[in-house]
Amino acid sequence: MIYAVNKTEYEDLVSVWESSVKSTHHFLAKEDFEFYKKLIPSFFENLILHCVKNEKEQIVGFMGTDKDNLEMLFVHESEIGKGFGKKLLVYAIDNLNIKKVDVNKDNPQAIDFYTRFGFETKSVSDVDGFGKPYPILHLVLKSN
Repeated sequence: MIYAVNKTEYEDLVSVWESSVKSTHHFLAKEDFEFYKKLIPSFFENLILHCVKNEKEQIVGFMGTDKDNLEMLFVHESEIGKGFGKKLLVYAIDNLNIKKVDVNKDNPQAIDFYTRFGFETKSVSDVDGFGKPYPILHLVLKSN
C-alpha cells in the first residue's frame, strides 16, 4: 500500500535516501554525497511525497513528485529488489500521471529499472542540476 508522507517522517526519508544512495551511487564523491544529504530535506516541502512501508510499518521506500515529474524515488538498500520501487513507480504512473524522470547516467540499475517500465532517453545533460559533473539522462514515458 502507498501512503502519503507526514512531515514527522522526513527523518525516515533521509535515512532511506542515505542507504539507497550509498548502495547505488558508487560514482558520487564523498563531499558531494554530504552536499546532497544536507539539501534533501529542503526538497521535501516542494514535492508531493508518498512512501511504502514494510510489515513492521517502517518506511522502506519513497518518492517525490511535482506535476508530471518523478523527482526522486529511493528504496532502502536492504529492500532493493523486493518490489517496493515497482509499487511506487506503478502508483506514480497510474495515479499521479508521471511521464518524466531524470536519472544519473552512471546508475545503470536505475536506468534498467525505468526502461523496463517504458521510459526512454529523450536528452542528456553533461552535469546535474547543481552543475556537478554527474551526467543526467532525461527520460520520458513512451506513449502507448
